[in-house]
Amino acid sequence: MAKKYRVGILGATGRGDYGHAVDVAFRKLDNVEIVAVADANAAGRVAAQKRTGAPRTYAAYKDLLAKEKPDLVAVCPRWIDQRHDMLMAAAEAGCHIYTEKPFCRTLKECDAVADALDMRHLKLGIAHISQYSPVLDTVLKVIADGVIGDLLEVRARGKEDARGGGEDLWVLGSHVFGLMRSVAGGNAVSCYATVAAQGRAVGKADIKDGAEGLGPLAGDHVQATYAFPKGVQGYFASRKGAGGKPTRFAVQVFGSKGIIELESGYLVKAALLRDAGWSPARSGAKWQSVTSAGIDKPEPRTDGTYEGGHVAAITDLIGAIEQRRETKCTARDATAIVEMIAAVFESHRLGKPTELPLKTRVNPLTLL
Repeated sequence: MAKKYRVGILGATGRGDYGHAVDVAFRKLDNVEIVAVADANAAGRVAAQKRTGAPRTYAAYKDLLAKEKPDLVAVCPRWIDQRHDMLMAAAEAGCHIYTEKPFCRTLKECDAVADALDMRHLKLGIAHISQYSPVLDTVLKVIADGVIGDLLEVRARGKEDARGGGEDLWVLGSHVFGLMRSVAGGNAVSCYATVAAQGRAVGKADIKDGAEGLGPLAGDHVQATYAFPKGVQGYFASRKGAGGKPTRFAVQVFGSKGIIELESGYLVKAALLRDAGWSPARSGAKWQSVTSAGIDKPEPRTDGTYEGGHVAAITDLIGAIEQRRETKCTARDATAIVEMIAAVFESHRLGKPTELPLKTRVNPLTLL
């Protein structure tokens, strides 16, 4: 019989809650059993117990880990101020982990968690749900088959709403950086970026405590250029209040023969333009849809929701545990995503391009 994994749910009502419904996603899997919920907020604990059907609750997550000894822990809060401590506690308790994104607040925290997991041969899955999308698999095959020719550029923007700039870089940029890495085929090797606030370069006086436990944060306008292996260039920008309708929050992949546009999300369809000039107004080329089934084929799947993304990621995590392989987005991958974020502030601090991996492993804004 297949193993049933005992799962502990860690939440924080009022401090990131349970993320994008990470807790209830586990109820969709037959091979897991939610054994307990931990939440310091009493009312939140009761509500989470009702949602998940957990037989036991704890005010302190360390008590849950010590008494329940779960196989797998869900680190659910959307805020990341407790992320490192929760992840380290779960790793030290010998638990595999599924966690909300982004990974941690600093590269130092990311490194510590990744090392702790590696030392104990533990697996991590993370809610970068685009990484688990079958549409991404199709897009990568289309690129590998040469449909858009040689890969030249990968461009992305955030949602550019009231969070535009530094916060958008953290919260939404982490999604598109995951896609950038997948498309470009590896980690960025350098970054050059500028960060502005009300039209001027960010300085020490502009640093504030960011929302959602992000830590030191600054800027309402971010512009960044990345170099990837094999000559591929990446671009990211976000400006507060500049978002369009429909949103420009997506990744555009430019090749010598055409373009692919891929939105963030699980099972969100992509679009293909076979046009070397990148200008359908001149060429008359038409956009084609790309689904998990291929180019211009109807989407056969019906699990295209945020919950579907969680389920796919958790399923991948359990598969990685049982098959002794890596997950589709490992702790090192998640660290590389945070590194692309940190590199923006480090390049701005230095006033020049910076090489990746970064030597600076603390928040660069603390060094301004």
